Amino acid sequence: MAKKNQTLGEFIIENQASFKYTSGELSRLINSIRLAAKVVNHEVNKAGLVDIIGAAGETNIQGEDQQKLDVYANDKFIQTLTNRNIVCGIASEEEDDFIVVNSQDENHQNKYVVLIDPLDGSSNIDVNVSVGTIFSIYRRVTPVGTPVSKEDFLQKGSEQVAAGYVVYGTSTMLVYTTGDGVNGFTLNPAIGTFYLSHPNMEFPEDGKIYSVNEGNYIHFPIGVKKYIKYCQEEEGDRPYTSRYIGSLVSDFHRNMIKGGIYMYPKSSKNSNGKLRLLYECNPMAFLAEQANGKASDGFNRIMDVQPTELHQRIPFFCGSKNMVEKAEEFMKENS
Repeated sequence: MAKKNQTLGEFIIENQASFKYTSGELSRLINSIRLAAKVVNHEVNKAGLVDIIGAAGETNIQGEDQQKLDVYANDKFIQTLTNRNIVCGIASEEEDDFIVVNSQDENHQNKYVVLIDPLDGSSNIDVNVSVGTIFSIYRRVTPVGTPVSKEDFLQKGSEQVAAGYVVYGTSTMLVYTTGDGVNGFTLNPAIGTFYLSHPNMEFPEDGKIYSVNEGNYIHFPIGVKKYIKYCQEEEGDRPYTSRYIGSLVSDFHRNMIKGGIYMYPKSSKNSNGKLRLLYECNPMAFLAEQANGKASDGFNRIMDVQPTELHQRIPFFCGSKNMVEKAEEFMKENS
């Protein structure tokens, strides 16, 4: 039973038995992510004081300009996960290909792979807006003791064993699930410890917030346009409030607490959508479903989609169950 104000370490130990694989590796893995998050948080909070903001001068595999903090966060998470000898492979939104991690043990017994978006919303860093880290954990499907292959990473979201995010905002929070509900932990910066502050987090079934980049309205499918108009109509509990930060972690976090829907549909500019299935949509979908919410591509459950490539993009509708289902209605009627 989650107890408010217990530390993340205490929570992991106390709840380890509820996880179907109880070897302790997953607990050590969550602890590694916690450590890397604290290091990145420290650097994020120094942005503006040291030369860590702005573009790094490189582009990632998606052709997007990398920010200096993108590179820093990516290096820190990979370094921490590799040095602690827990995972057998890592895939990052900032890397062209997956990374094979060879255990110091010649038998290479590590069973988990991690997929990560090291710094979601990093373009907001320069203007002091919340950013975050998103992570997803799977058990490998290739034989233990052999190098990982792409097959280990191209698993459906329904195969995730854990997922979560860190939001670096007015306070720093780590929110995660291992398939037994969602819990949020807030960092006490004075002593560097995460405490359980939001036990058993859940989306309200209905909400009054819709989060979408309305600047792209002209490029959206007709179903999305009609749903946005529905949100703006004065009827019943509508119009809804439009709130869009442009950082998936921040928008998702607010909507989970207050009730709302986040949308990043396909468009005439991005025919497959813009968000990444493996690094953003699957982990957020797992969290949403564990928090009584829903995640869809507008027609189908996100976690049923079979990935075909590491950096695959997909349309994304996520949040309060009734709101997502209403958006799906508009999509299906106008497909």
